[in-house]
Amino acid sequence: MQQDAMQIKEKIISLLRLGGPSLPVHVAKGTGLSILFASAFLSELLYEKKIMISNIKIGNSPLYFLSGQEPQLERFSQYLKSKEKEAFFLLKEKKFLRDSEQEPAIRVALREIKDFAIAFRKNDEVYWRYFTVREEEFGKKEMPISIEIKEESKVIPGKLEGDLKIFETEETIKKEKKKVTKRKISQKQNEQFFNKVKEFLSEGNIEILDIQSFNKNDLVLKINEDGEEKLLIAYNKKRITTADLLRAHKKSSEANLQYFVLGLGEPSKNLRDLISAIKDLSKIDKVE
Repeated sequence: MQQDAMQIKEKIISLLRLGGPSLPVHVAKGTGLSILFASAFLSELLYEKKIMISNIKIGNSPLYFLSGQEPQLERFSQYLKSKEKEAFFLLKEKKFLRDSEQEPAIRVALREIKDFAIAFRKNDEVYWRYFTVREEEFGKKEMPISIEIKEESKVIPGKLEGDLKIFETEETIKKEKKKVTKRKISQKQNEQFFNKVKEFLSEGNIEILDIQSFNKNDLVLKINEDGEEKLLIAYNKKRITTADLLRAHKKSSEANLQYFVLGLGEPSKNLRDLISAIKDLSKIDKVE
């Protein structure tokens, strides 16, 4: 299983090398995996820092690509939202933009198109450069400054400008960093949970056939244990409750498979007693 996983990862990297930035559905098609299984392998490769992920999304899915393929993201700019697309083409044309000279909506949009707009400081001013343009090129061509526009574009932290609340760049960047940090921590925790389950199954010579669902709370896999197909429901918590067991039973009934439940800790005594009692139960009836 370990060798198979390595081969799949190598195949995914080869697909990205040939096709450039790709969606999980394209990777799934190229490898013959389900979309969920392909997504899980992409998450592992991302965690191992062997691939990169885009900020831009096509539908609800980001693009996965190899380091050095960033310029190829340009061809997906058509999927940007209206104002973001406007900011993209403006920055692409000008190469550099002074943040304080832009209208509020463009300033917000520049902070959203992280794949294409890179912020930097010069003389206590915030500028944006197009992502394929080197910062060293700044200043080679004199940038026109409009005092009138600059005066109109002054922003006071916490004040409303038009219909948008625009904060100074430092505060905006801090907020963005917090969001990214939280997202990375959450993603890392999910990946650690998935890897724990994979390691447990590998040690028991249990084969993963498919991923039915995967989120921060639980992982549902179709597995092969001793030649028998089963449903594995793994809960990302230490205490499995009766309600968790009932949900697992419902999923297994819908799939018409026996089920196997995993947790991060030992089941409670009450749950163990309940399972033991049900094993010996022959029938429940009522007296009329």
